[in-house]
Amino acid sequence: MACIVESSHVKSVKFNLLRSGGIVSSMTFLSRILGFIRDQVFAIVFGAGALTDAFLVAFKIPNFLRRLFAEGAFAQSFVPVFSEYKETRSPEALRALAAQVSGTLGWIVLILSIVGSVCAPALITLFAPGFENGGERAVTATALLRITFPYLFFISLVAYCGSVLNTFQKFAVPAFTPVLLNLCLITAALWGAKFFAIPVTALAWGVFAAGLSQLLFQLPSMYRLGLLQRPRWGWKDSGVQKILKLMLPAILGSSVSQINLLLDTIIASFLIAGSLSWLYFADRLVEFPLGVFGVAIGTVMLPRLSASHAGRETHDFDRTMSWGVRLALLLALPAAIGLLLLAIPLIATLFGYGEFSATDIQMSAWALRAYALALPGMMLVKIFAPGFFARQNTRTPVRIGIIAMISNMAYNIIFVGAMMLASLPIAHTGLALATAVSANQNALMLYQQLKKDTIYQLQSAEIKTFKRVVIATVAMAVVIWLLNPSVDSWLAMQAIERATRLGAIIAASVATYAGTLFIVGFRPGDYSV
Repeated sequence: MACIVESSHVKSVKFNLLRSGGIVSSMTFLSRILGFIRDQVFAIVFGAGALTDAFLVAFKIPNFLRRLFAEGAFAQSFVPVFSEYKETRSPEALRALAAQVSGTLGWIVLILSIVGSVCAPALITLFAPGFENGGERAVTATALLRITFPYLFFISLVAYCGSVLNTFQKFAVPAFTPVLLNLCLITAALWGAKFFAIPVTALAWGVFAAGLSQLLFQLPSMYRLGLLQRPRWGWKDSGVQKILKLMLPAILGSSVSQINLLLDTIIASFLIAGSLSWLYFADRLVEFPLGVFGVAIGTVMLPRLSASHAGRETHDFDRTMSWGVRLALLLALPAAIGLLLLAIPLIATLFGYGEFSATDIQMSAWALRAYALALPGMMLVKIFAPGFFARQNTRTPVRIGIIAMISNMAYNIIFVGAMMLASLPIAHTGLALATAVSANQNALMLYQQLKKDTIYQLQSAEIKTFKRVVIATVAMAVVIWLLNPSVDSWLAMQAIERATRLGAIIAASVATYAGTLFIVGFRPGDYSV
């Protein structure tokens, strides 16, 4: 209880954003590595047959709803309101809000989980219309969905607990929690499959166990904060209503995003065989730095921005935004150029074995080059959007996001159509290029709105950082160009030789980038807040 009392009367909680971001990044890095291992285990143990398809659909449905309701939309709406209560209300009011939010959220997702389990056959038909009615895949997917659907209940409460802990700058536990999902699924595949007549059933129970274990893992930290309250239904509570109103536009934005992804899949399905796979493997590599750095920075920024806004500390708000932008520039530009120039080596070293042919490597590399151009925009969106969310404004970034997503749909048709008319064999790259253009458009529109609303404007520190990063990135690019062998050389190498050569190039490029930054005046101490 003492922790709440102390924190509630401190108008601005000072904490090291760089250290907090490092914690989230390291935990996310661990989760992403285990995610790669998980996918490899799935492929080795279960292959790519009908039963694996059934599990992926059964897991996709609650995961789809999780992305729609539990994570982004909830956190973006809950954290600013909870921070306001923490900064301006009594500890008793804060505990009451925690009890009513957890109770209301818990009952809603519990009912939704029950309905989803009962309606499993209809949901399988909706999400996988290609599964023949009464066939093996449809029957298995229905049975597995009834096991996996409660994951939505658990993970929604996990999102609630994680948001509370992030508000109190307790980042390590929420950041580590996703690791448990990968560990549970890897264990289910390697150990649990032998206990079931249909082996993939073990994966469904692995999802169930992951949701439960993730929730239990966070409860001790909630208890230590004095916020492990008995859940109460609080639909009419003013704080709950405020959160719900903020969530509605965020949910709308998430819905458009899912429709956009669906359109990408539909278009890719009309292209030559392999297009979906080439895009998937390229996207995995771009998501890695975005998740490890971009998401981490945005995660630690939102609670501080929310506290600064609630305490009317304009200077601290500006400093935090400046810190996020400078750090994003420092990481995003070299990462994007590195992915672009090392597309062939990365794809070949990580995936270019067995059935993944030389053609697959080159086609995935084309997609990766285009996706790499999206990274700066994607990362800046993670920085700019919290500037609105912290002020309890979810409508503006969602409106801008919808415009960017509709634009992306148009870009898809234009770029893919142009490549097909030109008879280019890399039409799938048009989808990745559309993503890049729309991501950077989204970031630019968010910044223009921040500037227009006098919330944030680029200062000399950010411009100076950009100039230094450009110089260092050019030096790094020259080193990569000089050390990078030809495409044929990479394709001829064995796995160990590829990994060794790629590691050496990355080490040399990182050293060049860091050394050049130091020469042009960069000092790590400049990035503490």
